[in-house]
Amino acid sequence: MWMNVWSDMVLVGLKREGKGYRVPRGGLFEFVSCPNYLGEIVEWLGWAVMTWSWGGFGFFLYTCANLVPRARGNHRWYLDKFGEEYPKSRKANSNTRTQTGKRPSSEVSLSNGVSLIAFRSPPPKNLLHPPPPLPLLQFLLKVPAFPSPRLRRRPPPPLPSLRRPAPGCFCTAIAAALRSGEAVEARKPEPADPPRGEFGGRVGEFRKRLRISEIKGGADEGLGLVGRTLTVMGWVRTLRAQSSVTFIEVNDGSCLSNMQCVVDSDAEGYDQVESSLVSTGASIWIQGILVASQGSKQKVELKVKKIMLVGKSDPSYPIQKKRVSREFLRTKAHLRPRTNTFSAVARVRNALAYATHKFFQENGFVWVSSPIITASDCEGAGEQFCVTTLIPSSGDTTASPIDVIPKTENGLIDWSQDFFGKPAFLTVSGQLNAETYATALSDVYTFGPTFRAENSNTARHLAEFWMIEPELAFADLDDDMACATAYLQYVVRHVLENCQEDMEFFNTWIEKGVIDRLTDVVNKDFVQLTYTDAIELLAKSKKKFEFPVKWGCDLQSEHERYITEQVFHGCPVIIRDYPKDIKAFYMRQNDDGRTVAAMDMLIGELVGGSQREERLEYLEARLDDLKLNKDSYWWYLDLRRYGSVPHAGFGLGFERLVQFATGIENIRDAIPFPRTPGSSEF
Repeated sequence: MWMNVWSDMVLVGLKREGKGYRVPRGGLFEFVSCPNYLGEIVEWLGWAVMTWSWGGFGFFLYTCANLVPRARGNHRWYLDKFGEEYPKSRKANSNTRTQTGKRPSSEVSLSNGVSLIAFRSPPPKNLLHPPPPLPLLQFLLKVPAFPSPRLRRRPPPPLPSLRRPAPGCFCTAIAAALRSGEAVEARKPEPADPPRGEFGGRVGEFRKRLRISEIKGGADEGLGLVGRTLTVMGWVRTLRAQSSVTFIEVNDGSCLSNMQCVVDSDAEGYDQVESSLVSTGASIWIQGILVASQGSKQKVELKVKKIMLVGKSDPSYPIQKKRVSREFLRTKAHLRPRTNTFSAVARVRNALAYATHKFFQENGFVWVSSPIITASDCEGAGEQFCVTTLIPSSGDTTASPIDVIPKTENGLIDWSQDFFGKPAFLTVSGQLNAETYATALSDVYTFGPTFRAENSNTARHLAEFWMIEPELAFADLDDDMACATAYLQYVVRHVLENCQEDMEFFNTWIEKGVIDRLTDVVNKDFVQLTYTDAIELLAKSKKKFEFPVKWGCDLQSEHERYITEQVFHGCPVIIRDYPKDIKAFYMRQNDDGRTVAAMDMLIGELVGGSQREERLEYLEARLDDLKLNKDSYWWYLDLRRYGSVPHAGFGLGFERLVQFATGIENIRDAIPFPRTPGSSEF
């Protein structure tokens, strides 16, 4: 059959590739048939030469024979890629219709139900874009049986429209090549990159630039890259000029370590160093060869071949090599990330945020975006920022007269004319909103900013802070404590494993022993005791506390430290079942009527949680006791009316977690731009 097929057709457009032949991508074979006597003679001569193993010359003669114009005209041959059953004959059945809906003018069976279908030009409209890559042909002296791999249905590649070929000319043949019986897909040609900025030009591929952490972060600290030409971009930390060479410490923020760059007078762009354009704080681009360092502080350094100034730094740059206080750096919050301390804090904060999402996602939680503006007070403390448009926002708001605020007949603020039609506030927690989704999606968590208008200037409070608040459906307080414990151990372990250089810095310069403290959290078991038991332990101790201890009081830091350090010898402790009078309205009341199913983790005031009150009548009574407006919580009460379930959750202040992991004493240094009473810069 194959000898008959190839005796009166020529396949064109083949390209040599390895030991086989590749044809451009598509689905179209183009042949020209011609019963010309001269052509027949040369054609048979070509086959004879090919049979005698003169493959190349024989194929050339065979091709020349078919260049003669034929009287029967052009045929366009298509491979039936879906292997539909057609009559396996040279002439197609007149009743046979292909997937195009047209009758073929002729058909040749190749093997296993895969056929070549011939149509008179032009081809059917729905084949103007060829089908996906075809099975492969291998041109050898003895043509093997045509393979029949199961071709996958893939959308055709976008190609220019096929034009009808001129009579007597060869057109492109679309196929692929076979090698060792395995299909190899034709390579898609890479389009040439257009000039940057050209109208309609293709967007270039994103290329991650080389970072210093990738050079020096391995076990060999960069020695494996010695001898390679590298490009580094960053900011100048220090610069030391000597008689014949200049040492520049460059940092790009990817790690704590700087890249020491050695620049001599032969380096291109050295005039920028001599003229003091390259100075502390300037941003530069450096290219050079990585070499082993002769110094003891680093294993490798960059021998600079070319240096280029990207952005110069004014001599008034406030962060020089000398140490400055953190209080001063808070006034320069836009520049303090360039210091070792705050760049390390930022990287650890990033690692904790990543580990937070990773933990909850791995455990089947769904992240929910809780609103920032709310009309309800989750904590019931009334320390909220009001959001209003009643004060004119155009022009200078500091000059707005108070009498422009609309009032009712009683002289009160007319909130009906406000943007939301009633008082609105910045949220203090996303918990209530998370509960709505927990009663539908089972396990959810929120991670976002929250606000509290508490006029406190301590090192433990912020007006704007981030909260992590998971909610678990069909769960009680024991499940809640187990989740909080697993989460904390997970994120701490992640930081210890992935921020080793930064943690060693904190262990040396911020809090000695912070690594050991975190390791204890990961390795030691958490213990729990009730609030009543904790009060008894404190009352029996002979230690004199600044804040007296009695049942019903809120535990202070000194009380918590005594329990964790003196009683349980450093083990993490969880206190549970607090008096209901010192806890929020949404916490589930215990059977004793005095306490609620609440818990606090005594680790840096990190975690507080509870089982939520799922009983409608208890929740309504609690709102009445605290004189909270039930109309503001109508939707929250609906959750108890329609398919209520036991559920629990906890809240964790993210900045407190950053403090705990780094040893940073002031919470204002654990967030990029702290918001505190009297301070809202940047």
